[in-house]
Amino acid sequence: MVFTPVEIIALILIIIATIKILVLLIKPQAWMNFAQCFYKKPIVARTVSLVLGGVIFYYLITAGISVVEILAVTAFVAMLMVFGLASQIKPLIAKYKAQIKKGKLWKDNWLYTLLWIALMVWGILVLFNLI
Repeated sequence: MVFTPVEIIALILIIIATIKILVLLIKPQAWMNFAQCFYKKPIVARTVSLVLGGVIFYYLITAGISVVEILAVTAFVAMLMVFGLASQIKPLIAKYKAQIKKGKLWKDNWLYTLLWIALMVWGILVLFNLI
């Protein structure tokens, strides 16, 4: 069976998610050790995720999926994340409040915010047939 790049991306997600769930069921501390190791160097974690996100985005676009469809799926995934994080959000809010107080919110999050703005502008341009 030959898979398309989009199907390969989905298969990789399914495999990783299955491994994660099984490890969390059998030995949760092992997953936490892995997560701590991965996030130990935030610059590396951010760079890896940005590069992989770019590769995935490229394959989605070249497969004919529009930026509007990608944004709609992102909204669905965001709702799943809110559901999962809602009861554990206090530390994250405290972190952002501290960034705001120090005047570092935009300095610390400028690239992330810029990427979102670019995607939103692209989505608006496509929705209103401006490109």
